[in-house]
Amino acid sequence: MSKVSVLFVCMGNICRSPTAEGVFRHVVTRSGMAERIVIDSAGTHAYHVGEPPDRRAQQAALRRGIDISAQRARKVMLEDFDRFNYVLSMDEENLQHLLTLSEPTHRDKVRLLMEFAPDFGEREVPDPYYGGAAGFERVLDMVEVASEALLAHIRERHFRG
Repeated sequence: MSKVSVLFVCMGNICRSPTAEGVFRHVVTRSGMAERIVIDSAGTHAYHVGEPPDRRAQQAALRRGIDISAQRARKVMLEDFDRFNYVLSMDEENLQHLLTLSEPTHRDKVRLLMEFAPDFGEREVPDPYYGGAAGFERVLDMVEVASEALLAHIRERHFRG
């Protein structure tokens, strides 16, 4: 059985990308495709390596039935570009960082997560770190829409038939 792999990336891997990992894992599990899709997250910077997701991100996710507390932050590695079919950035700044890190042959894997949800009307998932609880809820709203669309894309492109 072939597998598809998805890596979600933000700057520190404690707010947006672990939220995306948790939400997408939830969506994929609910769809019955957990055995076919590998899901992870990482940061472009090593600020928080080894730390759990931000407490506020954990609380917001848990209110929606998603537990991200076991995740630990890590930094993107060059090997990730070989291992993952999709390397999805939360924003333009980290997208550019990923494109700089990656080999030219892997750049087609690097995209913005919100490209999968163009009807949402925003290209970037905003960083909620310096704001209040509403920012974490907004991230969840955006990531839920994008996760459903990403799963539909993966099904169509990789598991049709």
